Amino acid sequence: MTNPRTTLRRQQLARSFILLAFALFIAHLSRSGTLHYYIAPKMEPWLRYSAIPLTAMSLSLAWEALFSSASPACGCEHHDAPASPLKNAAVYTLFLVPLLLGVVMPDQALGSMAADQKGMQLSSPALNAEHLNDIFTAPDKYNTEFAELAKKLYPQDIIEVKPEIYSETIGAFELFKDQFRGKTVKLSGFVYEDSGSDSPREFVVGRFLVQCCTADAYPFGVVVSSAQPLPWFKRDAWIEVQGTLQTTVRNGREILAVSAEEIREIPRPATPYVYPNDHPLEALDK
Repeated sequence: MTNPRTTLRRQQLARSFILLAFALFIAHLSRSGTLHYYIAPKMEPWLRYSAIPLTAMSLSLAWEALFSSASPACGCEHHDAPASPLKNAAVYTLFLVPLLLGVVMPDQALGSMAADQKGMQLSSPALNAEHLNDIFTAPDKYNTEFAELAKKLYPQDIIEVKPEIYSETIGAFELFKDQFRGKTVKLSGFVYEDSGSDSPREFVVGRFLVQCCTADAYPFGVVVSSAQPLPWFKRDAWIEVQGTLQTTVRNGREILAVSAEEIREIPRPATPYVYPNDHPLEALDK
């Protein structure tokens, strides 16, 4: 029969290894600059520095397993028996499998495959039906900020949808569709094949809005159409589109669309996701 102390030491070493592996993986993501593929920028410092306590806990468990001589029990019968090896293996597998997938799979941004699974939304995730029903008034601070942003965007000859305020700009367009209809806009994103369209001259320019991490990533985009044959771009290619802002109807709902005048392929940006911005007016002025 296995000595309880030996069993405990093995468990401590296994836990030490798992904690150290996670710490090293986080350090690798941080050093390689790929941490932003998984979490929002505001969360990066927390995860980056979590490698320090994880390493400390790992070393503490390893030290206790290798050098501690304290007895794990007093010899009384009221102590619980160690968990079965099968149960321990199952628990450790829950931690090792995602870690192994993180090591084996390439670090890459979400794309069309994830958008297919989550469902591409052809509207701004920052707005809901209640806001859209009353577009000409600002009953609360939320809508007031959209209105102020719209006032600053409207005078521009070419309205660039900046990544720093991407969802907020699309939200302003949606809130004031009639006012912005006919304005020239420029935006970028990845090519997404719109299953809701039968036209070969339409596709969607998509982005992922990340609140905290990629688990809550929200795909949304804008329909791009053209009277001329569209250039062929492969799925997930990154493009920049300039054209006239229009509207179209999908499933009985009016949504934004861009009538393309210029389309060009661009490199995928270092930070492919967009994030909520609590101060869009300040970001626009930068």
